[in-house]
Amino acid sequence: MFVAPDPGFLRLRTALRAVLGTGLSVAAAQAAGLSLIASIVAGLAALLALFTVTDASVRAQAVTTALLPAAGFPVLAVATALHGFPQLRDAAFVLVVFCGVYARRWGPRGHALGIFAFMMFFSTQFLHAVPAQLPELYGAVLLALAASGATRFVLWPIERRTPPAAAPPALPGAGLARATTRQAVQASAASAVALVVGQFLSDERWYWAVGTVWWIFVNTTSRGETLVRGFRRVLGTVVGIVFGVLVAIPLHGAPAPTAVLVAVCVFGIFYTAAVSYSWMMLAVTVMASSLYGLLGVLDAGLLVLRLAETGVGAVCAALAVALVLPITTHATNHAWIQRALHSMHAATAEAIARLAGDREGDPAPHAAELEQLLVRVRMALAPLLHPLNPFRARKARARHVIALLDDCAREVRGLVAVAADPSAAHDARLAAACWRVEEAVEALTADELGCCRVDTDAPQVHPAQDRGEPALAHLHGLEKALAELATPLNSKPQDPLLSA
Repeated sequence: MFVAPDPGFLRLRTALRAVLGTGLSVAAAQAAGLSLIASIVAGLAALLALFTVTDASVRAQAVTTALLPAAGFPVLAVATALHGFPQLRDAAFVLVVFCGVYARRWGPRGHALGIFAFMMFFSTQFLHAVPAQLPELYGAVLLALAASGATRFVLWPIERRTPPAAAPPALPGAGLARATTRQAVQASAASAVALVVGQFLSDERWYWAVGTVWWIFVNTTSRGETLVRGFRRVLGTVVGIVFGVLVAIPLHGAPAPTAVLVAVCVFGIFYTAAVSYSWMMLAVTVMASSLYGLLGVLDAGLLVLRLAETGVGAVCAALAVALVLPITTHATNHAWIQRALHSMHAATAEAIARLAGDREGDPAPHAAELEQLLVRVRMALAPLLHPLNPFRARKARARHVIALLDDCAREVRGLVAVAADPSAAHDARLAAACWRVEEAVEALTADELGCCRVDTDAPQVHPAQDRGEPALAHLHGLEKALAELATPLNSKPQDPLLSA
């Protein structure tokens, strides 16, 4: 819970850079003589630019960063213009939610632009911004993007030395069969209900409920993922409120110590985001408490109201994913597993071609794609592994599938490493083993229901024959793991897994 691997200290470096970029953005806004509200918007814009822009290349990241105002400025204008017209404002907010989620079909760039647009609308409610402040807010956003961009691309260009892995494309589909379309409808419905109930609790802080709905839907696809995300958000908020009472309230909005606390929270958001949503939400809640302290409105009652609004948003999100065009956990993890299996086969085929002397054969891109797909598989299966999941058979099956997929990935990595060695020789037995791997993958992906017909009695290479041939050994291990995957993938989700 408290210690997670950080290869190359990437999370640490990214978190420290976020503190630097956000700090420089706020400092630039203050140096330009902007108001406290504009400075807060600058810090938020910098944080979002550093957090949400995750394109696979530095150039694409720069383009997305440059496009953020195109998504945020119109929304800022609409949100401030409708400040005095609650019904129109509410309708516009729900529309922004729909468009923001729908935009995720265009990959990391659509994802980042959608989040930025939503948060610009959200921030105007948070800060009660009005049209007269619009020029100042625009200037703050531009200053923040310039400062955070300079930090990211010039002062500390982490991605130039450690290129980010390309995120796998979203699951395909058309119309209401597409996950992003369904999620857009779900998020809009949940936001509309959360907005109404949130306003019943508070005419001033209702937007917290909508914000909860929005962030619960970020980086989730299935019903199970969304439910688990909602639980973790509430848990992180509860613990964060406790910290807010103990740490933020006693500061009474004092600028210097509050700035230090906000910097610690920014670090915590970036350092924990990849490993624990609850810990990230703790940092977000304490940061929000600190900002309310700066604005002079922080007290224990406000924190309790935040918890109530968070609960409303979480319940609305849960009802939406259960009742409105539900995307089942089984269908989602099945789709990601199928894509991972195809990626394994592609990497294997390219590796064998390379070993056969084809210099054009390159398994590395497929191996990198496989690693990203396995991350998505783990996310899809995470709800089944959650401690609160009462279905023991499904939990055992999910754990067994992950273990076997990890075995497959290890063998693929080993095969790719062998293929990269110029001295590695080709063996005629490799082609036969590769064909068996191909047949196993085709059997595992034979139909949309996952009905697997792997012939586990087919002749296989004996491990004793592999000792002098590393590539053959890896193929044999991959073939064996694929054959074992037939059992958990072929049985019904509710059936006990006899072999686990």
